[in-house]
Amino acid sequence: MLIVMKFGGTSVANAERINNVAMRIKRSYMAGNKIAVVLSAQGDTTDELIEKAKEINPSPSKREMDMLLATGEQQSVALMSMALDRIGVPSISMNANQCHIYATCDYSNARIKDINCRRIFNELDSKKVVIVTGFQGVNNRGDVVTLGRGGSDTSAVALAAKLSADMCEIYTDVDGVYTGDPRIIKHAKKLKEISYDEMLEFASLGAQVLHNRSVELAKKYGVNLVVRSSLTDAPGTIVKEETNVESMLISGVAVDKNVSRISLIGVDDKPGTAYKLFSELAKKNVSVDIILQSIGRDGKKDISFTVARSDLSEALTALENIKNKINFQSLDHKEDVAKVSIVGAGMATNAGVASLFFEATYNAGVNVNMISTSEIKISILVNEKDADYAANAIHDKFMSQSADLRH
Repeated sequence: MLIVMKFGGTSVANAERINNVAMRIKRSYMAGNKIAVVLSAQGDTTDELIEKAKEINPSPSKREMDMLLATGEQQSVALMSMALDRIGVPSISMNANQCHIYATCDYSNARIKDINCRRIFNELDSKKVVIVTGFQGVNNRGDVVTLGRGGSDTSAVALAAKLSADMCEIYTDVDGVYTGDPRIIKHAKKLKEISYDEMLEFASLGAQVLHNRSVELAKKYGVNLVVRSSLTDAPGTIVKEETNVESMLISGVAVDKNVSRISLIGVDDKPGTAYKLFSELAKKNVSVDIILQSIGRDGKKDISFTVARSDLSEALTALENIKNKINFQSLDHKEDVAKVSIVGAGMATNAGVASLFFEATYNAGVNVNMISTSEIKISILVNEKDADYAANAIHDKFMSQSADLRH
């Protein structure tokens, strides 16, 4: 079998964990598998590099930040190759340029365009474990670019797709995908399997198990994906096209605290206003999530929407620049909010999901500020201080209901 194994930063955080991962790789290699490994930077290395940059320049260019941050993964792959060499496993470490990972020119948020796997195949055929830097690619100028936080997952899935790997194993510090973040949801349970669509919603809603673009790629190319722990041998969670959801109303609850709410008061109620507003934000690469528009009165309406908290400053600047174009009376924003969501393919065929969801928030005494829905998702915006409490109340309500369905 040809297996791509990806290990996150906590899995290679120190010498002990690097050696632990090396032994895991050796076991798979000795079983006769061809192995390609994708690594993240060690532990908090990326955050530490960001702090170092800010000590020198509070507003560094994105190009130079990519040059700096890419060094974290290079350390990881070189150290892992040394660890494998020590235990008798032939290996070679390679950065994005050496294994020809071609990406767009968008510094700090590039997308992989193609991977020329010729050299990787040659190294695999020579019985070596190939260890590749995650999180990065090379643009058409020859510059290193990074794929955004969590981009090593995308590197691994893209490589698995290009190599036609039999399996892509994503190793983290948890032993699979849970019905909620175990650090927040007290009674979270591990899922044996989850669909690509559900996992994509989870990833987009703040669950930090997998990078959302990695799930998009896995679904597009049919990559066999499993999420496992690097610290134990427990079976993980399989991410696949279809799952058995007959006894589950939802797959889980997600909480996202990287959220801000922006409200434009007294916007002109005429065609083209929303287009002018959201196209300006798109030009600044600001992604918008929940949108709420009031019924127009006296030629005016209010529009509220959410953006990532990290994009708030950019969004506010963009809106001030177009104030005269859309003629709003005032602008209000709030940062102490959070998004709580439920996800589940079973929602499409089970009536009453919304009723249960809002019954749980009512019983918990949590006020709902905004609502967004899709076929397999309901999201609400609540005060940040209520988010964890609301998530637990919603989780417990649905898990108890699913238990009733199973009996």
